[in-house]
Amino acid sequence: MKILKVPYAEKDQAKALGARWNAERKAWYVPDGTETAPFERWLAKDEGANEAVKAGSKESKDKVDSYVGRPTVGVHYIELKHDCNPFTECVQCRPALVASGWVAAHDAVKLVIAAL
Repeated sequence: MKILKVPYAEKDQAKALGARWNAERKAWYVPDGTETAPFERWLAKDEGANEAVKAGSKESKDKVDSYVGRPTVGVHYIELKHDCNPFTECVQCRPALVASGWVAAHDAVKLVIAAL
């Protein structure tokens, strides 16, 4: 099975060519045994994404973007050097969180929630 990256506006075209929708994975795919040439423009460029689907693994060790297989992180992501909860004060991590802008972003979200 080959995973397709089909824009919503083109879903009917893909379906007419024989693509099928996998509701569990929320992705279009080419069924095994079906010629892939008509689907070239939608084929996922990263074969790793297709291999993960074949293996049936929904999750890997890290969170990954299901289409390209790269780690999914936010703008203010920083790797913490030890296992602590960033939502509570940690003397060791606070300087890194402040420098990254994470604390400012977190405080902004708390203000929005408080205003609701």
